[in-house]
Amino acid sequence: MPYNEKLADRARAILAESGRKIKEKKMFGGLCFMVNDKMCIGVEQDRMMVRLDPGRYEEALDQEGAAPMDFTGKVMKGFIFVDANTLTSKPKLNYWIKLALEYNKVAKKAKKKK
Repeated sequence: MPYNEKLADRARAILAESGRKIKEKKMFGGLCFMVNDKMCIGVEQDRMMVRLDPGRYEEALDQEGAAPMDFTGKVMKGFIFVDANTLTSKPKLNYWIKLALEYNKVAKKAKKKK
């Protein structure tokens, strides 16, 4: 399934404004934006994945379009899916990207597989 290119372009523009080192990787059937070599956000066809502070997880779930990330069948605290249909304006998209970038500063990098 292809990812939502329009949403990816909008996210890419906001991430570029952050001045951080950004890499893009195709994974999980979508496009993942890595910031400082750490997973930050991902774009699929109908939703965006946001990696955020687990301490803000419950608060974030109360936002419009937010749902637990259960990609593997198990809920992953600290990761949220946001329905792409709710990301209709730059401020709405910026809210989620800002949460992800804030956590990215302290998030641990994934362990490299040998």
